[in-house]
Amino acid sequence: MNDPLREEQWATWMRAAISGDAGAYRLFLQAVTPHLRAMARRRGTLFGGSASDAEDVVQEVLLAIHLKRGSWDQSRPIGPWISVIVRNKMIDALRRRGRHVDVPIEDVIDTLEADSPPDGLEQRDVERLLSQLKDQQRDIVRSISVEGGSVRETASRLSMTEGAVRVALHRALKALAALYRSEPG
Repeated sequence: MNDPLREEQWATWMRAAISGDAGAYRLFLQAVTPHLRAMARRRGTLFGGSASDAEDVVQEVLLAIHLKRGSWDQSRPIGPWISVIVRNKMIDALRRRGRHVDVPIEDVIDTLEADSPPDGLEQRDVERLLSQLKDQQRDIVRSISVEGGSVRETASRLSMTEGAVRVALHRALKALAALYRSEPG
């Protein structure tokens, strides 16, 4: 926001809009939107955002300006007020996004290696170790660790609480580790 004449024009339109001039408000929005878009793209690019992320931020900023326009101190420059809104909406967007990075599967499909089919020996070892557990522990370990079920699904199927399933799973895995360590070499 380095153009004082532009900012003064925006401030004039916003003052008129706050007083009820819909035409001035339309002019303000039309003039400020390209600038908001450029700011959002520039700041978004710094943090790995996409063009669609930037556009989402622009829409949020426009909505915030609309909802908060009465909070702008008309005796102060409008540029810093707008910049703070953009900054805050960008921070909100980045927080929602987290450290998540999207990589299309097509970009990495050739580098993914398929698991080799089990030779049966590993499965027999698993079954032998599981057979040494109590029935309920065996059901829980098989459901969650072998078949990939969730704690919630397992708890529901066994009529247990999720907490009880977690405790039983922890104890069963600890028992399996002890059994495995005690086996001859």
